[in-house]
Amino acid sequence: MLATAQAFRLRSRRFRLAQFAPLCRPEIAITPTTTTPTFGSSDLRLPDELRGPLLKHLADLKERYLARDWAGRVGFGARPALIVIDLAKYWTAPGSLISSNLDPVILSTLKVLAAARAANIPVFFTTYNYDPADPPSPQNRKLKLNIRPEDATQFELDARLERRPTEKIVKKRYASAFKGTNLHEMLAALGVDTLIVTGVSTSHCVYATCRDACDSFRVIVPKEAVGERCEIMHEVNLLDIDIDLGDVMPADEVISHIQNVKRV
Repeated sequence: MLATAQAFRLRSRRFRLAQFAPLCRPEIAITPTTTTPTFGSSDLRLPDELRGPLLKHLADLKERYLARDWAGRVGFGARPALIVIDLAKYWTAPGSLISSNLDPVILSTLKVLAAARAANIPVFFTTYNYDPADPPSPQNRKLKLNIRPEDATQFELDARLERRPTEKIVKKRYASAFKGTNLHEMLAALGVDTLIVTGVSTSHCVYATCRDACDSFRVIVPKEAVGERCEIMHEVNLLDIDIDLGDVMPADEVISHIQNVKRV
């Protein structure tokens, strides 16, 4: 019986190793295709030796999904709107519990934002709707933010966004900009058919907003204008969005589309 159990464990271990062999065999070692990302938290980045193989694997996954008729393109409609997710001081200012270096994401978002303003398309921002009187939720056990009433100003938008009075701030309690807000109604009232999503974090609020938007609006994500603290979470969720929820594309292409918008 003991010998049988040991043999089973050995076979199981060999099977697990075989699963990871494509990433480990020297004969198919892959040179990383990108440099270390400049955004996020340095301690949550991929080891350099894994970046190339992982990105190659994700690219291969997309091809396999395409072969299964996933990852079609939704394209742009005629009436886009832009939403900037959670680029408030709590996420962007150094020293905050959940902040990280988001300067490259902000700079890319500013370019998209400038194009949206020039084209006179609707612009929305989101931030957390902090209220110390709100009762706790089970999710609070997952991330202990320890927010104090005097921290409320941290949920003001990053000053670099230079929000205009006509640009709506959607204050939300949940990851999605749609849950518990009237964002959907505002977009419908404006006749919006395409939602351009920028901001943070790719794996949480950006993803949740794209998920809730995709059944009613064409979702477009300028890939340089979204980000988060963790590199692998960013890459995996960006792929998931591109396969299932919307079109992930270079920010310059998104800007080019915005510049061609004919809006009354």
